[in-house]
Amino acid sequence: MRALIQKVSEGGVFIEKENYNAEIGKGIVILLGIKTGDTENDVNFVADKCCNLRIFPDADEKMNLSVKDVKGEALIISQFTLYGETSKGNRPGFTDAAKPEEAIPLYEKFILRMKQNIGTDKVKTGKFGAMMLVKIINDGPVTLTIESKK
Repeated sequence: MRALIQKVSEGGVFIEKENYNAEIGKGIVILLGIKTGDTENDVNFVADKCCNLRIFPDADEKMNLSVKDVKGEALIISQFTLYGETSKGNRPGFTDAAKPEEAIPLYEKFILRMKQNIGTDKVKTGKFGAMMLVKIINDGPVTLTIESKK
């Protein structure tokens, strides 16, 4: 499992076909890629790491606080392209990305684990498999990758 995390001053997602909109203020946007063979252990590791990663400034302006510490929000977007293979040719391949029947239950468990960690009202999501417009106002900029397996 791979998560690309961006510390944001605001973020949002819009799905035109479904007239769906979700927005967050200060917090993190998580682009989540799920790989074939990922398990609930991967979900727990990545979700817990996202919630506890110290990327927000403390009183001395040092990155020393987590999204939990600052009572921030999280926007979770499924992103199978994080497992895009680009070493050959110019068209990415996605054979490592989990198929929906494997990925959706793990995506839902990830959302649940995030809600358990930072609060149900603090977590917003996109929709798995939908074409989405994603707004990310990166604060810092701070962008990090977390992987459950090397």
